[in-house]
Amino acid sequence: MKSALIAAAIVFLCACVCVAGPPLTQGTIVSMQSVECGQKHEGKKKSTALLCQQYVVHTTSTEYQIRQQKPEEQDILPANTRIQFTLDKHKMKLKANGKKYEYLVVGTSLLPSQ
Repeated sequence: MKSALIAAAIVFLCACVCVAGPPLTQGTIVSMQSVECGQKHEGKKKSTALLCQQYVVHTTSTEYQIRQQKPEEQDILPANTRIQFTLDKHKMKLKANGKKYEYLVVGTSLLPSQ
């Protein structure tokens, strides 16, 4: 009897932990642009600008501007791509086309209500 009660308690606690994850938010990538995000030094006086992809993501109420963490590290996501994401401080963890990505949130704004 005690073992059955303990097993039930363990199952209940495991279920609570599984459900407690952050909720996924639906959004759409609206646009993409390349922005300067650093420089690569190639000698004493020569340097090359490094470019990162910056995206605008719309949800029902908010617009996010997100940027790659490091230059040239991820795939380019096309406009009108549907995504699911979670926010963790200044990072957005998203799923698009069956892959997972992580971006820095560099700006947010509220969309006007319709």
